[in-house]
Amino acid sequence: MSAASVERPHGDRPLISQANRLMDRNPGYRVEIIGGQIVVTPPPDGPHGEALMDLALVFSAAGLHGSESRVLPGVGVWLPTGTEDYAIPDLSLVDADYRDHCIENNCYDPVCFRVVVEVTSSNYRTDLRDKVKAYASAKIPVYLIVDRKHQRLHVLTAPAGDEYENHRPYSPGELVTLPADIGADVTLDVDAILRAGLA
Repeated sequence: MSAASVERPHGDRPLISQANRLMDRNPGYRVEIIGGQIVVTPPPDGPHGEALMDLALVFSAAGLHGSESRVLPGVGVWLPTGTEDYAIPDLSLVDADYRDHCIENNCYDPVCFRVVVEVTSSNYRTDLRDKVKAYASAKIPVYLIVDRKHQRLHVLTAPAGDEYENHRPYSPGELVTLPADIGADVTLDVDAILRAGLA
């Protein structure tokens, strides 16, 4: 049984209207507007989901899915880079009161995001370039990229303008400790995450 289309009143927002039509016609595809351009991502494969779930479980085990913060897949973030720009990270760590920060089109104010995570797919360049600028412009404190193409885990912190001041790639065999100000001590095993994402 398929879900019914959701009515979205965006007559004065031509890109959002087109993006919503694309989503309605292509179930499972992720449609975003980044830098004034519609970006369509095909449905993820199993290893993509496995890497994502492993990360969600690490965040949850650290106590980040509780009364102060929530770990959520596929939650839209409204971007300051254009009048209709938004992105849908694979996984987000948000403040527990994120519902109070809904802007429009099922997207939330970036002020409630602590971490955004992307696991690369066939259009990996979007995650490695375009979304770096978008998330930095939105002042999201931590951007974590599971780069399956190049077998690296990227941790970007300290957003400044449209870039992150700190960008550190990690290789298999290394451990990554995320900044404590996300709300808990989180250490990631790069090899385990990258192995989970292997297609």
